[in-house]
Amino acid sequence: MDVLKEKALAYHQLNGVPGKVSVVPSKPCQTAADLGLAYTPGVAKPVLEIADNPEDVYRYTSKGNLVAVISNGTAILGLGDRGALASKPVMEGKGVLFKRFADIDVFDIELDVKDPAKIIEIVKAMEPTFGGVNLEDIKGPECFEIEQKLIEMCDIPIFHDDQHGTAIIATAGLMNASEIVGKKLSELRIVVNGAGAAGLSCAKMFVASGVNKDNILMLDSKGVIYKGRQAGMTREKEEFAAETTKRTLAEAMVDADVFMGLSVADCVTPEMLLSMAKDPIVFAMSNPNPEITYELATATRKDVIMATGRSDYPNQINNVLGFPFIFRGALDVRAAKISEGMKMAAALALAKLAKERVPEVVKKAYGGQDFTFGRNYIVPKPFDPRVIEWEAVAVAKAACEEGLARKPLTDWEGYRKSLVERMAHYWD
Repeated sequence: MDVLKEKALAYHQLNGVPGKVSVVPSKPCQTAADLGLAYTPGVAKPVLEIADNPEDVYRYTSKGNLVAVISNGTAILGLGDRGALASKPVMEGKGVLFKRFADIDVFDIELDVKDPAKIIEIVKAMEPTFGGVNLEDIKGPECFEIEQKLIEMCDIPIFHDDQHGTAIIATAGLMNASEIVGKKLSELRIVVNGAGAAGLSCAKMFVASGVNKDNILMLDSKGVIYKGRQAGMTREKEEFAAETTKRTLAEAMVDADVFMGLSVADCVTPEMLLSMAKDPIVFAMSNPNPEITYELATATRKDVIMATGRSDYPNQINNVLGFPFIFRGALDVRAAKISEGMKMAAALALAKLAKERVPEVVKKAYGGQDFTFGRNYIVPKPFDPRVIEWEAVAVAKAACEEGLARKPLTDWEGYRKSLVERMAHYWD
């Protein structure tokens, strides 16, 4: 019997209620007077205020704390194209995480559309509803065009989490792992296996953090992406085409310092791991089954720093450490977009937080386990209540410094305290 399947299906219909999200009014509607304010005739008053001054939409509606999570189901987790309808459990799940970790409301929207131009048109038309848009599980290379066009067209943050979420957390982990093994970012030789949205975004962010682009070898299902290769190339892959005679993953892994896997299960053998440099850093992110299992990797090399996307092993590179807090900071200063500087601010904040002493509430959430900065703890845990005050503040500050904030803040200690207070009941 598949125990996980039984538990997961039971969870999704717990107490006879299908799904994971619902809409709850934030104002009373118990009397005729309440009804007259919530709807007609009272509702006409904020309508007229907003018509005269569009900025008032942030005073009188939920737009400023409402994010759209949008997918067409063409790249669901590690399950591939299962269609828009099948993507709904994941999109509802994103809504749960937004609310639980950053108190952000979500409408999940599943689009039965594959044409990038139509998706762009639909999302743009919905812009008045939302304070931000989280694109999710849309396959490449279409996802690049969709995100970029919407960023150009919209006046609210547009964020494709499959690209940037993984990259932000992985960059934080890479910064700390390289520090632990005493290697400079600029000297790391990195293999990125997987040239989809996440792989390309990770490579770009690694370079932004200090990695030498010439030290990155990227592979897709056809092997090493090298200059002059014709098969399966795209504009995005071309950016990382290398001058090299290496053609296979086994060849690429020789003397590499870092393996970043965003590909398929079990593609890394013990022999490949043994061929890597001293103190190898292995981020095996294929889910649910990584490119090499944690047990096999740690048994093969005692000096490996191993990370996966799974919660049942050390060093989980989990997107939930990113998107809720990035949107929280962006929404709170009314950022026009989420910039590269804001993403890097998030990564740096996470890297620094991992070096802080871990409070008892975190240990309790993980069965009493202790965490200390080192080989088995390179990024914070999702159930660390400090993440929001570190990361959201860093993102909001970056937005203000870059001139992207329409509602800039100056009292950062006050903002930090407000975040702690806002989330307090979630941790009680």
